[in-house]
Amino acid sequence: MSSPTPATAQLAVVGGGPAGLMAAEAARAAGVEVDLFEGKGSVGRKFLIAGKGGLNLTHGEPRPGFDARYRERAREVGAWLDDFDAGALREWARSLGVETFVGSSGRVFPLDRKAAPLLRGWVRRLRDQGVRFHVHHRWLGWDEDGALRLAAPEGERRVRAGATVLALGGGSWPQLGSDGAWQDLLRARGVDVAPLVPANCGFDVGWSAHFAERHAGAPLKPVVAHWRDADGRERSLQGECVATATGVEGSLVYALSAMLRDAIAAAGEAVLTLDLAPGRDVERLQRDLARPRNGRSLGEHLRRQTGLGAAKAALLREVCGGAALQDPQRAAQAIKRLPLRLRRPRPLAEAISSAGGVRLEALDERLMLKALPGTFCAGEMLDWEAPTGGYLLTACYASGLRAGRGAVAWLRGHRSAPASA
Repeated sequence: MSSPTPATAQLAVVGGGPAGLMAAEAARAAGVEVDLFEGKGSVGRKFLIAGKGGLNLTHGEPRPGFDARYRERAREVGAWLDDFDAGALREWARSLGVETFVGSSGRVFPLDRKAAPLLRGWVRRLRDQGVRFHVHHRWLGWDEDGALRLAAPEGERRVRAGATVLALGGGSWPQLGSDGAWQDLLRARGVDVAPLVPANCGFDVGWSAHFAERHAGAPLKPVVAHWRDADGRERSLQGECVATATGVEGSLVYALSAMLRDAIAAAGEAVLTLDLAPGRDVERLQRDLARPRNGRSLGEHLRRQTGLGAAKAALLREVCGGAALQDPQRAAQAIKRLPLRLRRPRPLAEAISSAGGVRLEALDERLMLKALPGTFCAGEMLDWEAPTGGYLLTACYASGLRAGRGAVAWLRGHRSAPASA
């Protein structure tokens, strides 16, 4: 149930995802009155969707390796994690009665692997602590006097807040509320915002109609990706991906998506090189492929002699063409180093997360906007990114905590001054 829209608020939190909820919790723990505004009919919608396949809450990787997952923002996000890291997140979940475990991949899940019980318990506790929830309240910016403008069921409302935490999400999954509509509102107020781009996303290759019709949705596993890093060092990573109607996606692709996306932006395309047979060396493959076909088709010969499944064999033929695969040496080399030319990332709306957003340089260490004193930002609307595996949620929680505490400090230092905009 939504509370009546107030005319004033000590702290207004705009956005009901993990970052906004954590900011509200941190502020309420310090005794600050909190009104939380959410554009949708309930909070935590993307959180619930993310947990449908098993809520990956955080990761067991120790620091500083954990911090390095945030790439060029490792130092800044690492500072947030100093206050609230993976261990603290697991303890927090335990305080809600949710025990967690570390899976074989290092990912951390609730014992029941579900998001809904944790979210229900969290919202119930926040209500009990006095946080006032206002759903169906979509933020429209500020009026000329600095009050928040909110589209509500009864019409547009204005709320004057002593401080504000914006936790509006990025641009992925817009149907759940993270539509990036806040970008122009902040730019108009002098805030430096980097364009939102897809992160943890699939990529288009441009398959033939024949391949797409027969193999879209087929898993490609296991495979090993090979690439050179920024320092020219040869790198590799084993995992799995999926052929889609237009290209590839899946955990291995997501892990490399930032690098691939940036390469496409710089050069117009990126090459993802795959080893389709990690357990066999090129010499063995060449010997096996040189054996007589005895009337079998090329595809059947490839599958029998290399152990490749139907999708991998079809992918090999799609990329190389049948003529090249008649030569055992060329076929063996292609199996071990198959180049997929990626044309473009899939659209932002399809991505698991987004990169870009409010540049961290536009914020102080408390995550307050330098251009808008008294207004703080948290979560995925900030300019950082991370791979899947629990790193995304952990940073959202940690940034929400920092922004909430920052708002408390601001309010205590400016007791009579509402936030300006």
